[in-house]
Amino acid sequence: MEKATLAGGCFWCTEAIFKRLKGVEDVIPGYAGGTRENPTYDQIHGGATGHAESIQITFDPKVISFEKLLKVFFKLHDPTTKDRQGNDIGPQYRSVIFCHDEKQKEIAEMLIKDLEDSGVYTEPIVTEVVPYTAFYPAEPEHREFYERNPNSPYCMFVIDPKITKLYK
Repeated sequence: MEKATLAGGCFWCTEAIFKRLKGVEDVIPGYAGGTRENPTYDQIHGGATGHAESIQITFDPKVISFEKLLKVFFKLHDPTTKDRQGNDIGPQYRSVIFCHDEKQKEIAEMLIKDLEDSGVYTEPIVTEVVPYTAFYPAEPEHREFYERNPNSPYCMFVIDPKITKLYK
């Protein structure tokens, strides 16, 4: 098993999406990329820690590659908006690939270059590619949010369309 740590907006969305992929064994929402150990949701949303809402994925590379995970990542969020995904605004919603090793970094940089060269996006990709340092799991109320709250407006109007897009 290998790990991938990604930030691409609200972790309720990214967790719900990546849990549906074959070869993904576990997805944990949490916080990465900041300066404080064991931050809380309120602290990161207060802007004091520098963390991004993130997910840590445990996956079987024999079933799904890191590159395939990144292709899903880029398909299901907008990597051209700095510190924002839709109505979720702030540095905690920035787009980041936290690389666990040099190979992940090479794959991420290659894929970003390929996407930029393809002209898929009209604006430059602002996704950060940085070394993984630490990941702190989110509080229990943020885990499996979509599964526990499928009828909440956020789930119906933000997460459902992304899940539909995953299967297209």
